[in-house]
This record gives sequence, C-alpha cells and structure tokens, in this order.
Amino acid sequence: MIREIVHYDAPVLRAKGKEVDPTAPAIQALIDDLFDTMRHARGVGLAAQQIGEAVQVAVIDISGVKERPSKMWIKGEPVNPEDYMPMILINPVLKPTKTKVTSHEGCLSFPGLTLDIPRAQRVSVKTRTPDGGIFEFDAGGLLGRAVLHEVDHLHGRLYIDHISAADRRAIKEDLEYIKRGEPIPEREEEE
Repeated sequence: MIREIVHYDAPVLRAKGKEVDPTAPAIQALIDDLFDTMRHARGVGLAAQQIGEAVQVAVIDISGVKERPSKMWIKGEPVNPEDYMPMILINPVLKPTKTKVTSHEGCLSFPGLTLDIPRAQRVSVKTRTPDGGIFEFDAGGLLGRAVLHEVDHLHGRLYIDHISAADRRAIKEDLEYIKRGEPIPEREEEE
C-alpha cells in the first residue's frame, strides 16, 4: 500500500527507531508498504520514519541507476549490487570508514532539495533479514550513500544534519517551503 511520506519538521523524523522482530507479520506488511511508497515516489531508499513509523526498518533499490555507480562486497569479495536488490535493512549496525566523500543527495522527506553531503567512502553493514537471519556486506558508491542516509533516518538523523551552520542558514527559506508543503520555487543559477 502506498503511504504518505512525511516531510521535514514532522516529529517522527527525529525519532530513534525501536528494534523489531524481523519475522513479525506487521514488519512484513511495513516492508511491503515501504517498497510500494518508495517506488511510487521514484526514490532509491525509504526508512520507516518517513511513513510515520519509528522502527528500525528501511528499504533500498539502486537497480538501474547507472550515472552513480554502486559497489558492494561480501566477505571481502566484490559482487554485483544489483544481484542483491531490492534490499531490506532491519535493525542494521554500521561501521563507516573515516575517509569521506562529498556528493549530492536528495531525500523524499525534503522534496526539491538537493545538497552536497559528506559521507563515509565505504560502510560495513550487519543487518537482519525478514526470515530472522543475518546479512553482512560492505557498500560504497551510491549504495553506500543510500545505506548511510537511510540508517541515519532510523536513528532520527537527517541529511541536513551533515551540513555546516552557514549552509543550513542558506537553505532556511527552502526548509520553510517544505514545512508548509509547498514546492521550492525555481531560482536562477548564480554565476
């Protein structure tokens, strides 16, 4: 079922998600809703908080995204990330590298706002699967960025938390539009 995506300033976006039983029927229903909603919104990832549920469940699907390559390793061996899509993260634990890379990011809870965000170049992930198992992998490129972005949501952190105070002031007006549910007006590019 397609659910409403909450926008910036909704209190649930700042809520730390509770860990869940991955095999609970309600969690499978939530996963289905997350995928339906993410695909309808044409996103590559969506966290439970973004549809009003403060639990540690997120989904990712980077299939077909060629302009921003993804990297994935299992037990140190490179694998094709598309072979593991769509991806479900339940109660994930991350170990990001210290080396950071800055790249542009958007967020379905911040429609129309794209920012340059520094993120770890690579991240190790340990997550539960819907059958109760454990899945471990490393990710880089777009997949790594998507994992870091969605897991931030699961802990009540937003991508705007990764920008400087000056950059936050620069987007203050845009955030007000998003809070009101209005589109951010087009602006002429400054030269």
